[in-house]
Amino acid sequence: SLHGRVTVPGDKSISHRALILGSLCIGETKIHNLLLSEDVLSTINALEQFGASINIEEEINTTIVHGFGIGGLLQSERKIHLGNSGTSARLLIGLISSCNVCVAFEGDESLSTRPMGRVLDPLKEIGLEVVSKNTDNLPLEIRGATLPVPINHKLRVPSAQIKSALMLSALNIRGTSTIIESSKTRDHTEKLFEYFGADIETRMNIEGDKEIRVNGQRKLSPRELDIPGDPSSAAFFIVAALITKGSNLRINNIMINPTRSKFIDYLISMGAKINFINEYSKCGEDISDIEVCTSSLKGIKTEVKDAPSMIDEFLILSVAAAYAKGESRFCGVAELKVKESNRFDVIINMLNASGVNCKADGDDLIIIGSGEVRGGTTIKTDYDHRVAMSALILGLGAKNKICVDDISPIATSFPNFMEIYEKIGGKFYGG
Repeated sequence: SLHGRVTVPGDKSISHRALILGSLCIGETKIHNLLLSEDVLSTINALEQFGASINIEEEINTTIVHGFGIGGLLQSERKIHLGNSGTSARLLIGLISSCNVCVAFEGDESLSTRPMGRVLDPLKEIGLEVVSKNTDNLPLEIRGATLPVPINHKLRVPSAQIKSALMLSALNIRGTSTIIESSKTRDHTEKLFEYFGADIETRMNIEGDKEIRVNGQRKLSPRELDIPGDPSSAAFFIVAALITKGSNLRINNIMINPTRSKFIDYLISMGAKINFINEYSKCGEDISDIEVCTSSLKGIKTEVKDAPSMIDEFLILSVAAAYAKGESRFCGVAELKVKESNRFDVIINMLNASGVNCKADGDDLIIIGSGEVRGGTTIKTDYDHRVAMSALILGLGAKNKICVDDISPIATSFPNFMEIYEKIGGKFYGG
């Protein structure tokens, strides 16, 4: 059984965005509880090459950013390596797209397979130029627009990263840019734009789509912010407690933004015993402590419209479905195929190898749970941090041991995962 109190790291999405917006201010931005993962450190490295001064004071869990201001981004003298961070790549492409600089981005083997054309194509409309032979994958060399024109774009792919890239580009474009989204995605960028004083307006148009209007070349104000706990990280320990007999966990300081916590609603509908305690707000986000107890779960069907906001949680949700009784169907989850690994296929292979019936039906995943997992297999992570963590949780209640070939990718998003895993009672061994 698993017991204790857990505090997960600061939210990864907000950490990236807070650093970027702090760099676009003149003056000092103070960030508490920044996630110091490999992905976020990639963003820090890039921003420092662009001229920001970023000082990490680990002993007090505070990061100080002295920015270069809107339009003040400097020409980098060398290639910018982004490791495994797709968020860094897409947001920084947006950032430099409206600045008169030429930048070469590169990443690791996994990041170099992930699609960037979905970000580059709308930014070409404002004047971004792709200089390199590669036009859809890293390594990429791109030149920002000399005289960028305002953005007027309706998102074809429901993605918070694409939306955020366009919004960051709009900050340095004279005039009003409009980004339209039909499917709800994470809204951290909108909230942080308001928090830092950007000239932004959001509204619903007559078609029922969300319109985001950004008036560019307006100064941002440096701020102090305390980043809440990452719900995507908390998800692993929530499911761990649900599937492990006799468990009771309390997870502190979790952001419950509706565009990020939908997976909790689905878990509750599966029969999960989850209580929200001590609710409050900070930095424009709703926060709560969460208490989780072992539960008997049943199958669930997710809706297509919820897929974009839950794309990072489907891996661990598939673990909950494996231990549930009955059929679960995850609808419209093809976007899983272009994450750090092909998570669509990973879920099928991981569960089938562990004795759980899982199959594809078009863009849907079907998992038929029996309430138990046989185990007795080795899971290949394909350098994907969420695969590694999900496999470790899958093994907690399995009848036979589950081996994970490589846990090193976990450091990209959750550096102290194994420490917490062991502290609450999770058992593991290996080199």
